[in-house]
Amino acid sequence: MRYKLMTQVLVPSPPPTPAAADSGGGGSMVSTVFMVLLLPCVGMCIIFIIYLLLLWCSTRRRIERLRFAEPVKPVTGKGLTVLELEKIPKVTGKEIAVMARSTECAVCLEDIESGQSARLVPGCNHGFHQLCADTWLSNHTVCPVCRAELAPNLPPISEDQSPC
Repeated sequence: MRYKLMTQVLVPSPPPTPAAADSGGGGSMVSTVFMVLLLPCVGMCIIFIIYLLLLWCSTRRRIERLRFAEPVKPVTGKGLTVLELEKIPKVTGKEIAVMARSTECAVCLEDIESGQSARLVPGCNHGFHQLCADTWLSNHTVCPVCRAELAPNLPPISEDQSPC
């Protein structure tokens, strides 16, 4: 009998030549990983720079608008004087219930009781506690409910009536 001996022999491959190393393999892997990491970083930097530019522009516009803006509410003079406050009629809470639309004081938001002294604003007929009305009208010249101007609507005081 004849036996044939078959053995497998693993022979290592020959080392690559310098021309083959440059054409592919490990070098392209490094450049791919570098590009995968570099491109998102560059993109985020560009987005951040655009954000800073927009923030700077909006702040600059806001400052320019505020520099030349008119006040939102025009500055008015003080409210009514003591003499003008005396011209506004004083009534009781019972009379307010008959004459006015509501018995609630718009300044303190409480009801005006029948025995309490109150003021009835001429023209619009809104009623308020006397203390609340005097406090409000000494600082403002408008009705706290309807914002009607009060100074031209005040009844004239006669010479025989003393404000005291």
